[in-house]
Amino acid sequence: MKKALGKTRGFGALAGCVLGLVLAAAAAAQAPPDYFVDESKLPFDALPGLESERFWGVQGGAGYRIEVPAGWNGDLVVWAHGFRGAGLELTVDDPPIRAWLVENGYAWAASSYSKNAYDVAQGAKDTHELTQLFNGLVGSPRHRYLLGASMGGHITAVTIEQWPNTYDGAMPVCGVLGDYELFDFFADFNLVAQALAGVDAQFPAPPSYLTTTVPAVKAALELFPGTFPFTLNAAGAQLKAVTELRSGGPRPVFDQAFLFWNGIAGDFLFGLGVDGGTLTGVKGVAVDNADVVYQFDTDPALTPDEQALNESVLRLARDPQALHPNGLANVPVVSGKLPIPVLTLHTVGDLFVPFSMEQIYAERAAARDGRSAAPAT
Repeated sequence: MKKALGKTRGFGALAGCVLGLVLAAAAAAQAPPDYFVDESKLPFDALPGLESERFWGVQGGAGYRIEVPAGWNGDLVVWAHGFRGAGLELTVDDPPIRAWLVENGYAWAASSYSKNAYDVAQGAKDTHELTQLFNGLVGSPRHRYLLGASMGGHITAVTIEQWPNTYDGAMPVCGVLGDYELFDFFADFNLVAQALAGVDAQFPAPPSYLTTTVPAVKAALELFPGTFPFTLNAAGAQLKAVTELRSGGPRPVFDQAFLFWNGIAGDFLFGLGVDGGTLTGVKGVAVDNADVVYQFDTDPALTPDEQALNESVLRLARDPQALHPNGLANVPVVSGKLPIPVLTLHTVGDLFVPFSMEQIYAERAAARDGRSAAPAT
């Protein structure tokens, strides 16, 4: 990579030195993370008994893998991986259905994206660029399909809305199809838990939130000391009820899901609500519960306990600059526009990306068509 070199002209040596130090400090403070791809990890072997041609490399800072089976049927499946955290190394996932794809004659392509964190905009751009790269390396496919899970499901939904003429079908799996409403759910859990526990909530939470506030909240919601979430008092049961309704409503295995995400997985949901979950780089408050009506059951009439909760819970309003309804700014919004056939799949026990994401997507898609959404099942 070539770097441009410049000289300071027209300033005294001292002034130039001071200016250079100031600019260097400013650049260092604003420098993006130094993401990298370990190219030695990109090569991959064919599956046993399944002959294929394979490509790998780096494009635009993103690693990629492409596989074209012998007897290619002309179709391409582009895989979009999920959230990777904040690590600096960029890695490529093979599609979880790789063997099925190759066995049935489908080519596939997968990108590491050129950034980690919850950067759906970059993931969508890199995924689309990989689709274009395939045309140059292999040839133009007969059909192009998108498949993505979790954050990759969000990327899938955004990509087909941004480039509707490129793809022929899509399948988001456990996707963040409600965009910002996922992070609203994380905030809901934390703010409701604190209100029911009688703890004054702060947002963003203080640095000691997980070590001081959360233990106090759990102690106020459990039936016996040290047993949250496995035994709950009346207030704890109310938190569980609110969480069920806010995450998709009554459904199978929710009891087990609540125990897993709040017990076996540690303070998982508490950790996600500290400052907006996995959101990074969004200006201002990105979550909103200003108009949420919290309930313990499906009866729309509020009980005295429900009324008391709604009056006591801390309310947040999303800053206008945090949300851009169109395009790829901040966290891209999924409008529900379906320019191509879309099939979605979702587990019902996931509270990291809850089933409510499917319901929101169905409602938005139906609203664009001027109809009521069918119940998500």
